[in-house]
Amino acid sequence: MNTGSMSHTGTDPCPCGLPSPYLTCCARWHEGPRHLQAPDAQALMRSRYSAFVLARHDYLLATWYLSTRPAVIDPDPPGLRWLGLEIKSHHLLDDDHATVEFVARHKQGGRAQRLHELSRFERLAGIWLYVDGQLR
Repeated sequence: MNTGSMSHTGTDPCPCGLPSPYLTCCARWHEGPRHLQAPDAQALMRSRYSAFVLARHDYLLATWYLSTRPAVIDPDPPGLRWLGLEIKSHHLLDDDHATVEFVARHKQGGRAQRLHELSRFERLAGIWLYVDGQLR
């Protein structure tokens, strides 16, 4: 079930930008038998971007490292539209730590903006989690 504010079907292209339908791309990590089972930090980053696009705040909180996770995620401001995700790099530091550098583009009030971040990820009990990020 999509709890986000944007309507999206399983056959629509995935918001993360990969050339796959949402159902066979990020949706499998958002819900169902493979929920929270992204195989690596890059897949988790893509699924988190899709969760932002679809307002899947439940998924964002569930994939956020406990000590850095906010209590709630505020809804996007009215008129904000996500435009795309570009993964710049993905580095596995060891079996349970990785970084992903990305640029997420969005538009609000007629102005295009970019969020460029180097994110840290950690795998706990087999589940990849977003720890924090450093803006670039």
